[in-house]
Amino acid sequence: MTKNSVATMSFEEAMDALKNILEKMETAQLPLEEAVSAYEYSVLLKKHCEEKLKQAQLRVEKVTDKSTVQTEPFDEQASDF
Repeated sequence: MTKNSVATMSFEEAMDALKNILEKMETAQLPLEEAVSAYEYSVLLKKHCEEKLKQAQLRVEKVTDKSTVQTEPFDEQASDF
């Protein structure tokens, strides 16, 4: 896989790829050179996931900033619990 292919992945696809790499590394199914290559690829995937999360956070903050929702203190006496 290349940087370009990672860039087109969704967050979920990148996380699945990371999980697959981790499973292979944990079970020692990779020769050393392949393990190092897998590690390098996992670093790209990690950075991609971090960027996707950052973008999602910014979108949520943008919506939250525009929202006029106000909170009120919880009234225990009005609760049925």
